[in-house]
Amino acid sequence: MAHAEAHAAEAHAPQAFIWKYVFSKDHKVIGVQYYVTAMLMALIAGLLAMLIRLQVGFPEATWPTLGKLLPRGFSDGIMSPEFYAMLFTMHGTIMVFFVLSTAPVSGFGNVLIPLQVGWRDMAFPFLNALSYWTFLPGCIIILASFFVGAGAAAGGWTSYPPLSALQGAVPGSGTGQTLWIVGMVFFIASFTMGGLNFLTTILNLRTKGMSLTRLPLTMWAMLLVAVLGLLSFPSLVAGCILLLFDRHFGTSFYLPSGLILTNVPLLNPDGTPLHAGGSPLLWQHLFWFLGHPEVYILMLPALGFTSDILSTFCRKPIFGYKSMVGAMVSIGALSFLVWGHHMFVSGMNPYLGMAFAVFTMLIAVPSAVKVFNWLATLWGSRIQYRTPVFWALGVVSLFISGGLSGIWLGQSAVDIPLHDTYFVVAHFHLIMAGAALFGVFGATAYWFPKMFGRMMNETLGKAHFWFTFVAYYCTFFPMHYIGIAGHMRRIYASGRPIGYYEFLEPLQEINVFITRSALVLGASQLLFFVNFFWSAFKGPKASENPWNAAGLEWTTPSPPGHGNWPGEIPEVHRWPYDYSVPDAPKDFVPQTDPAPIGARAGGH
Repeated sequence: MAHAEAHAAEAHAPQAFIWKYVFSKDHKVIGVQYYVTAMLMALIAGLLAMLIRLQVGFPEATWPTLGKLLPRGFSDGIMSPEFYAMLFTMHGTIMVFFVLSTAPVSGFGNVLIPLQVGWRDMAFPFLNALSYWTFLPGCIIILASFFVGAGAAAGGWTSYPPLSALQGAVPGSGTGQTLWIVGMVFFIASFTMGGLNFLTTILNLRTKGMSLTRLPLTMWAMLLVAVLGLLSFPSLVAGCILLLFDRHFGTSFYLPSGLILTNVPLLNPDGTPLHAGGSPLLWQHLFWFLGHPEVYILMLPALGFTSDILSTFCRKPIFGYKSMVGAMVSIGALSFLVWGHHMFVSGMNPYLGMAFAVFTMLIAVPSAVKVFNWLATLWGSRIQYRTPVFWALGVVSLFISGGLSGIWLGQSAVDIPLHDTYFVVAHFHLIMAGAALFGVFGATAYWFPKMFGRMMNETLGKAHFWFTFVAYYCTFFPMHYIGIAGHMRRIYASGRPIGYYEFLEPLQEINVFITRSALVLGASQLLFFVNFFWSAFKGPKASENPWNAAGLEWTTPSPPGHGNWPGEIPEVHRWPYDYSVPDAPKDFVPQTDPAPIGARAGGH
């Protein structure tokens, strides 16, 4: 029966190019589509970041060439403040949602879930394809906002009202802000469809013997990400709908009375306030109720990837598997109880702020469990220094350094003076953006043979890591210092002659260093793009299991065909971390090996 099922799956594999690679329902193709689209969005967001740093590092400089390429953003080669506001708004939006939420979750989630749980595809293949073809229009709509009216949204990536609710507040508050809202709704719809698929597949479609306690930690991460997304994203959908009503239908969900726009009070013809009764803080609550679980939607996959990679290349079982699962579950649960620490400066009741601070501190406990378990896995191991393990070690480093600054910001007494400074920029670029990005690079290097059937170039991979690692710390770590010194974030210029903050002038040399480091960081990503696309077509062919890994996905061909396994789906007999098992013929035992070798042969 199983053989017949496999042959039927292969026989019904689509043959025409458009059905096989474009409108495919194969989870592996859809995963690659998500991944490559996110990569292209990352390229755009990265270019926006380079423009931001040019302005902050060299505010007096003129850029004639950029003025010709971007005439609406530059006047006589000088970047306009309005264009600068658009840059940091769209950079943050694209990176958080369309890159770092997409590549690790929708990209690797689609590729890995059926392979690691032991099934031929996702639970709902058509819904899976539809999720990508909902995501892609969201990308197009967000990018289209650069070319309409006065430009893209410019009210910050959090789109706080009233800047986002009043169409005349800033130049980007017009059509660009509307397209931002619509693009976000498309993204959330796509993510919700994916989350339903993830949850159903992991819980209901595991192969024989694949109990929950035999799942790789990457699968636990994907399961929790799906739950977080399904519970938190609806709040932002509701918030976006209310924001559209305020912008286009005259409601006042977020708009209080007494607003003045360009020195003109917003009044009805009879002299009564045009808006009344709304609260801008309502949007903040709705946004951050999603926003903090969103941090762990980005982070959890990286934590799962890191655990799988470290175990494989340390040739040791992951230390404390059950405590690692418990730590991830605890992080996911607590992420719903801490959104208010983003709002300490909003004037909330100090007793409420204390509650949010306590829950924020509690997240440090399961986070520390993960770190110490990783260190215990590394202790005494025989590390194989291949490209994936460098990125995994980078995740551990960033998770520690970024997490420590999070303990500071979790306390209202410290957060209030630091909230609007570069200290916060440093924190979230280390703990959220950096760790998530390094996790994606590590997963790419590790599962690339399974995705494309070829190996990436090790020399280019290691060069990319070291340039990125050093430049990343040189870019973001100094921001802690200038933040403590009072350097505001989202600031157009800090030094003379076009700045107005004399106390920031001594910090300008550090800004120049940060900008130069950021340019090196951006340029080093060219190594990745060259390595990725060259290796996908010309790299040496990969064997079925090039890393001698124990996980179920390494029992399929590289790359897997339609239906994943050519024969029946293997039965699982153990967990995926049986490395260096005593008396085993090799230094790893695959999950599918039924032999009772070692103490773990039936456990987990």
